[in-house]
Amino acid sequence: MKRENNLGRDNKMSERIKNINRKILSDKYFTLSEVKFDYQLENGKWVDNTWEVLERGNAAAALLYNSEKQTVILVKQFRLPAYMNGSESGFLLEIPAGMLESDDDSAERAMRREILEETGYDVPELKKVYDAFATPGGSTERFSCFVGKYDSTMKVENGGGLDNENEDIEIIEIPFQKAIDMINNGDIVDAKTIMLLQYAQINKLLN
Repeated sequence: MKRENNLGRDNKMSERIKNINRKILSDKYFTLSEVKFDYQLENGKWVDNTWEVLERGNAAAALLYNSEKQTVILVKQFRLPAYMNGSESGFLLEIPAGMLESDDDSAERAMRREILEETGYDVPELKKVYDAFATPGGSTERFSCFVGKYDSTMKVENGGGLDNENEDIEIIEIPFQKAIDMINNGDIVDAKTIMLLQYAQINKLLN
């Protein structure tokens, strides 16, 4: 009950943060910043805080599904951070996804571009279903998440990713129910993929 009573106060978060100072620690592919700020606790006391924040930019992800065939399109690729943190092979099954290239790049345009590059499908219509922060405790990255129908007529290129970025992507068409089973047995461990597959399951996009 206490949290419910404080919802109005939480919506005015800017009143509880002041004296923000940002120092860039690294600015290569992504920006790593040290942010110092004063934060007001619920009891009214002000405390000093220091966080390191990874500023990745925003991204988009999409689940492609075929209602007639009861299938989805996934991609398989090597992920070094996952390998470093216990993934036996480092190869993960994921939905197509990618970064927005600039502040002016729309999420839907970026997503259609990534789908074409990764899978070879030119999908004319995508439906945005929600935004989600990937790891809000340490990264600014926000995903715009889409679903879209595909069929064989939309396959216009080979896919597999960009050669100049050394992408090595395997395209996998898989029965939807098998993908759900792979979540349950731990074969699909990518968060955005799990979220959109479960969205499809909850909203009965496929039987």
